[in-house]
Amino acid sequence: MFLDLLRRRNPAFVEAAMALHRAGQIPANAYVLDLDTVEDNARLFKAEADRHGLKVFAMTKQVGRNSGFSRAVLRGGIDRAVAVDMACAIACHKAGLKTGHLGHLVQVPRFEAAMAARDLQPDYWTVFSDDKAAEAAAAAKAAGRTQNLMARIHTAGDTFYKGHEGGFPAEDIAAVADRLDALDGARFAGLTSFPALLYDNATRSVKPTHNLTTLARAADALRKAGRAEVEINAPGTTSSAVLHHLANAGATQCEPGNGLHGTTPLHALEDLPERPAVLYLTEVSHLHQGRAYCFGGGLYIDPVFPDYGLKALVSAEPTVADAALRPVEIPPPSAIDYYGMIDCAGHPAPRSGDTVVFGFRGQAFVTRAYIVGVRGIASGAPRVETIENIFGQAEPWPNLS
Repeated sequence: MFLDLLRRRNPAFVEAAMALHRAGQIPANAYVLDLDTVEDNARLFKAEADRHGLKVFAMTKQVGRNSGFSRAVLRGGIDRAVAVDMACAIACHKAGLKTGHLGHLVQVPRFEAAMAARDLQPDYWTVFSDDKAAEAAAAAKAAGRTQNLMARIHTAGDTFYKGHEGGFPAEDIAAVADRLDALDGARFAGLTSFPALLYDNATRSVKPTHNLTTLARAADALRKAGRAEVEINAPGTTSSAVLHHLANAGATQCEPGNGLHGTTPLHALEDLPERPAVLYLTEVSHLHQGRAYCFGGGLYIDPVFPDYGLKALVSAEPTVADAALRPVEIPPPSAIDYYGMIDCAGHPAPRSGDTVVFGFRGQAFVTRAYIVGVRGIASGAPRVETIENIFGQAEPWPNLS
């Protein structure tokens, strides 16, 4: 799905990535980023968010917390990140993005709270319990700060992914706010939940979830209790095209991730303002019994769509032509993706070393792939800016020194 989108809306990126690989400048098993397009996407997203009065925190996990990505987002006018975990926060901080939001989806470990409060100084820190709130407050006090705390809330009918559960009962929010305000070193600032928006495959559209209604009702209860200013953080499936849903529900914060590189589900179905800016590149290793085996390592496809026939461009030359498309089978998520298997039937057989390009919605941070940032595609002079691991740390490839 996203390969068709890439070929149609950003073919120069595909061909530039292939050419750089052919020149030995991009390794196999790499998520490649078009940093010029990321910058453009960030700029238009920020403008639309400003129009709706929404604070913007960029999510970087899907593209492996790449420093080039963070700097492109910063050039586009977004100066803060949301960190899914401490590894994200540290990578974004080192790349120049301030920590706008920490602790959601993953809580801050107890013995890392001091570093978070002292060095990262997040604008907002989400807590799921009184214990985690006390840890955050104590760390902030020791750092000489008063920390804004967001309460993660839930109620019957809300949607949470398995393993994401946690938070305060929404019905108790007034008392929760009072307890957080009573902590030395902290103050109650607002509410959050995830997902607030979700792609619905039946209608092929993005819809508000019950969680967003829960946030709005809890904010109303707080206003009735005398709290005039309540931040509402509402992440999930965020592109510029859906920000009106958040604004209409009273949200004050949004957190684009896939939206900044054009890979939300809606991007695969409609031509949204953001263009696609990420692809997965690898190469053919060997041929065996009618299949060409390409190196894996980053073949994790975020399952937002039902299973569909996967294809890749396979070529010894940069191209987006139909003739280079090949059906591909990849191992199931339960297996290690050492290789993808390219069907050679009916086509001239690929050769060892041929470039292979996929387009899919990834989650690079859960893989063992390289993350490569490329600039200059828009000017016709593409160059590799960064080759990093999934923690935003520079890789010495292709030299060990």
